[in-house]
Amino acid sequence: MPPAPAPDASPSPASRNAEAPPSATTTAPWDATPIVLVHGTRVRAATAAAARRGVHPGMTLPQARAACDPLAVLPWDDEALARETARASAAFLAASPQVTPAADAPGLWWIGAHGFEGVGGEGTLAALLLALARAWHPRARVAVADTAVAARAATWSTRAATAPLHLAPGDDPTYLAAVPLALLPMDDELRTTLGALGLRTAGAFAALAPQDVERRWGAEGLAVWRLARGDDPRRATLARPDDPHVITHDLPAPVHTTEPLLFVVRAALDRLVRALAAEGRAVAAVALTLTCDGDRPRRVTREVRPAAPIARTAPLFERCRALLDAWPLDAPVCAVEVRIARAATAPAEQGDLLAPTWRDPAAAEAALARLRAAFGTAAVVRPVTRDSHAPERAGAWEAIETVGAPAPSDARPTTGGPSMPASLSHEAASGASPVARRRLDPPEAIAVTVDATGTPQEIRWRGDRLRVVRAEGPERLSGAWWQPAPFARDHWRCASTGGDLLCYRDATGWWLQGWDD
Repeated sequence: MPPAPAPDASPSPASRNAEAPPSATTTAPWDATPIVLVHGTRVRAATAAAARRGVHPGMTLPQARAACDPLAVLPWDDEALARETARASAAFLAASPQVTPAADAPGLWWIGAHGFEGVGGEGTLAALLLALARAWHPRARVAVADTAVAARAATWSTRAATAPLHLAPGDDPTYLAAVPLALLPMDDELRTTLGALGLRTAGAFAALAPQDVERRWGAEGLAVWRLARGDDPRRATLARPDDPHVITHDLPAPVHTTEPLLFVVRAALDRLVRALAAEGRAVAAVALTLTCDGDRPRRVTREVRPAAPIARTAPLFERCRALLDAWPLDAPVCAVEVRIARAATAPAEQGDLLAPTWRDPAAAEAALARLRAAFGTAAVVRPVTRDSHAPERAGAWEAIETVGAPAPSDARPTTGGPSMPASLSHEAASGASPVARRRLDPPEAIAVTVDATGTPQEIRWRGDRLRVVRAEGPERLSGAWWQPAPFARDHWRCASTGGDLLCYRDATGWWLQGWDD
């Protein structure tokens, strides 16, 4: 393996149909059927069956139908292509940290094959890539070469149909000499011109003098001439090797939703967490950075911080997914970066399945993150008390961001806190079950019949007439005069034929605030 340039593995795992399911591992009925994807009025991609009948990208739809009948026509879907490309890229991250989809060729990836000498070499890598790629297409091909142009050309060889094809280090120019010019990327006008001049192979074009090529076809022709000679600067650039705790992925096409990013984030987290765990450390914070494309490209970063350092992927991914679900996008995303923003020593606590008091904060974090992802960021709350005489203001719901460590099993309640109401403490002492107050929010208007002293005798609510057996009150409550909505009420606790009700009367009339179970 030469130290420079690093060889690239070029798998071609996905068909030209970006919606090919990953479960198609044995047969490819969609590729055995003449199908074309049309963008505008021209063919953008064709299955192998259509290509064998003379259909190729660039044809108009009438030309394609004339060459192949019958022919199934489907619209080109950029969003589906981006989604499936992201899924495949995430799968290839299991083999190599450097994965880049080829922007000009859907279904083609450049994958870094350098640095695998200690884990089986490029042969093991190529075999793993082929197994992963054939989850998308049973006839996927893998080739390994020094340069991307040679690796791509080698995937078209019949020798690559059954096993990965390896070019010897430094053998790219020799191999490219016999490669048809059709396998070199160039525009149609230059390809037509070279064909008219009788140049059919990359070697024939590479034999021309560079000054003649530049004079006749300019910088573009000179760039193709360099490719024909095996001079290709393109490399897989997903991961930056100078920082092992960062993975950056450049998307093949900008996406307008965060859904395609989940595949890459999950794969990146898995690799980063495993690398960190090998060092005996855990993740204390993860930073997600989205590069937004538009008139003014910019990078936006947000962090995920678990309650305690975690050395597992699943809880971190759930938190990241909840973050992405709530991330509004005002511009398409062209790149995503996953960074371990802060690491800590892995916790030494060992879970005990036989100890019923043991709790795993990471599992609780993951469960809460799934609830937030399903029902919204404000779905997980807990009740808290407030200092107010008004019953509806004496409590509130507070969002739970993190899960704290459980209290020790021998913890005792501290003194000085709020005391239990007298009525409930009397019921607890006597063995009676404590009541649960069901509060209406907002209170509902009711009609109340009172006697000469103003004591409620009958309550009409939701079409029912409830006779009051016993009424306790009135209890005057007032306050919040310094706020825009002060209150002044007479509260009554009424034991009625429909249950124990909590009512009050203010300047606007009678209201039912709740009942006791």
